[in-house]
Amino acid sequence: MVVNDTLPKNDRLKVEPARPNGAPRESPSLQYQELKFILHRKLLDRINLEAVYAMPGEKVRHEMRPSVSKLVNEEKTPLSLTEKDRLIEEVLDEVFGLGPLEPLLRDKTVSDILVTTPRLIYIERGGKLERTNIEFKDDAHLMRIIERIVSRVGRRIDESSPMVDARLPDGSRVNAVIPPLAVDGPLLSIRRFGGAPLQPADLLRKMSLTEGMLELLKACVKARLNIIISGGTGAGKTTFLNMLSGFIPSHERIVTIEDAAELQLRQPHVARLETRPANIEGKGAVVQRHLLINSLRMRPDRIVVGEVRGEEALDMLQAMNTGHDGSLTTIHANTPRDAISRLEVMIGMASSNLSVRSIRQQVASAVDLFIQNSRLSDGSRKVTYITECVGMEGDLVTTQDIFVFERTGLSNDGRVLGRFRPTGVRPKFSERLKAAGIELPPHVFQSVVEVR
Repeated sequence: MVVNDTLPKNDRLKVEPARPNGAPRESPSLQYQELKFILHRKLLDRINLEAVYAMPGEKVRHEMRPSVSKLVNEEKTPLSLTEKDRLIEEVLDEVFGLGPLEPLLRDKTVSDILVTTPRLIYIERGGKLERTNIEFKDDAHLMRIIERIVSRVGRRIDESSPMVDARLPDGSRVNAVIPPLAVDGPLLSIRRFGGAPLQPADLLRKMSLTEGMLELLKACVKARLNIIISGGTGAGKTTFLNMLSGFIPSHERIVTIEDAAELQLRQPHVARLETRPANIEGKGAVVQRHLLINSLRMRPDRIVVGEVRGEEALDMLQAMNTGHDGSLTTIHANTPRDAISRLEVMIGMASSNLSVRSIRQQVASAVDLFIQNSRLSDGSRKVTYITECVGMEGDLVTTQDIFVFERTGLSNDGRVLGRFRPTGVRPKFSERLKAAGIELPPHVFQSVVEVR
């Protein structure tokens, strides 16, 4: 179908600026969508895809732009120069990128992209969800983009395997669910990890923690304490783990284990491992526990697990207890005490023969520090607890808070007010810091910092 030149003025393609407060603008006309897909098909008919995909991304777009421009002119559809430029970009995105999602992926302020239906797409920016004006043509269009993502990393998605975790070249994490599990059509979620990872200075600027807290954590990593970062979904656990891993000395050998590789460690000696799903016969799956057991044969100085969520928790704690000090991982939990309870449950899944007391002894002897990350109501992310795991008292694991974030209210514009407060407790691992040649000044455990 070719767009008729005699279309009423109101039905022609409109290019509108984004509306304030994230309000969606009007959807592109049906004629515009049809025109874009006609050009898409014609371009595919005229190019050698194998040769094109072998070229670098920016170079191939530059080479193909004249061809797309020629196709647009051949259609003789009444378009302004601005509209033609937009159409050319979108056709190139369809062939060489992720279609309508490309503008969102280029926007560094977008942290999450959530496709609920082809015509209902939300993003997270600054910790807040907002609806976009971006749309897919239909379910088939969305499915093509999902299949393009998963095929690039050697995974598959179909009715027999309707869920998949994958990643984009920039490290962003992708989760897709398709029918029959997704009732209203394919679902796509993208967690952004693109660009340079956040540095300590960035977290200080965002008031995620204080200089004293950062100084303590840096010392703990260098002194090879075992650390677990806990928090809810979207609390910034992986980002914080990546930042914390940056304090590991560059001469040490680090083995990372993840479901979908997201960590961006800067040290030169990093061995990265990633799980593998089952094949179409349901065989060949490699889970985190297998990789963790294998990593012990790889002579690691440090083991960094992206997240423990199952039986691998037992092997992680045993590695911490048997000479692999300084290991780091994350866990879903709302408080450090909840993190201990979750560890107990996961260890119980791995070995039903262990008594509760034995499990708690494993946790108490392996873990030195819990760092609780929280996402607050204003979208900001903060370290709300730094808690030391002291040991066992009777049948209970004992802990003590070293730093806490206390909320004091909300500002007129909805920002969370509070303060980072040291509890005044000198951690019992201070002797280990001294043994590592690290002496923290007294002000680290005394300075209260207000968040206004």
